[in-house]
Amino acid sequence: MDPRIREHAEIIANHSVDLQERDNVIVDAHPVAEDLVVALHEVIGDHGANPITTSQRTGKRQQRAYLRAADPEFETPEHELALIENTDVYIAIRASDNVTQTSDVEPETQAAYQQAHQPVLEERLSTRWCLTQYPAPANAQLAEMSTEGYENFVWDAVNKDWDEQREHQANMVELMDPAGEIRIVSGDTTDVTMSIDGNPTLNDHGEHNLPGGEVFTAPEPDSVEGEVLFDMPLYHQGREITDVSLEFEGGEVVSHSAAKNEDVLTEVLNTDEGARRLGELGIGMNRDIDRFTYNMLFDEKMGDTVHMAVGRAYDDTVGEGNEANDSAVHVDMIVDMSEESFIEVDGEVVQRNGTFRFEDGFEE
Repeated sequence: MDPRIREHAEIIANHSVDLQERDNVIVDAHPVAEDLVVALHEVIGDHGANPITTSQRTGKRQQRAYLRAADPEFETPEHELALIENTDVYIAIRASDNVTQTSDVEPETQAAYQQAHQPVLEERLSTRWCLTQYPAPANAQLAEMSTEGYENFVWDAVNKDWDEQREHQANMVELMDPAGEIRIVSGDTTDVTMSIDGNPTLNDHGEHNLPGGEVFTAPEPDSVEGEVLFDMPLYHQGREITDVSLEFEGGEVVSHSAAKNEDVLTEVLNTDEGARRLGELGIGMNRDIDRFTYNMLFDEKMGDTVHMAVGRAYDDTVGEGNEANDSAVHVDMIVDMSEESFIEVDGEVVQRNGTFRFEDGFEE
């Protein structure tokens, strides 16, 4: 086994989820990620914890079969909820043998399924959880890379000094945490403002998401004003959506468009009331993620980017007494900030053309 796989497993256990003796652990993975699952079981055994392996979250072939056959009047699966309620640690491993496996499932069916599983998701988020990636060939193909090249890319981004990364990102947290208003401008297609007053900015250094490499917070749901062109594509429900444009008034998406698969975007926004409001603003800061790979777990952490998510806000990013946007969805979309762009914090430019105020080369 590639020694980087064992290192990956140890980072998950020791850094990301702080694995303890007698923890009940779910490892949720596609079979193509078997090597990482095996390495994790070795590490879990070393810690004296109790593993169980499932493919509920990432087993897209069986999920496709179920969703195409089922009546879309879904109910929350109580047996799955009970399993999570008795779990201390939840580790989800992204990997695929076909990244478009669910592309022929109707978007409204997938939206209904997500709504029914909302209590399961909320329970997962109450565990010590981690979402990570195994470099499977299908994911390499989607990234337009060789399998070996993609393996190097993934493990360079994952197996790194996370204490050093945390310190680098802390500079941005210090700027954003006490702030009232953020403005994002990119070219003549994006100019959006939002209040983050009283909402904490979190430093993602490889705990819940591995790789980490962002700082993020939640906008006040009614405060978002302006227009955003998300000029990097995303994959959602097995479909590619490109050039998403959203216009906000009073925090709500009042108009939207996409160059490709606009119907999928529409179904996302129609999921529930909260799906038309922003739940997250994130700033990408992982310089080892230096290319776009059609994988949001990596792409949103890329340096020179900003991402915003429609839908659910994470509880930890909402200050006491502030409103938390609630939704069954959380869909991230990315803006390239490498050219003709800037980020303002309370009227002060803190990043220009991808370079932060605290980095060499910053221009006022």
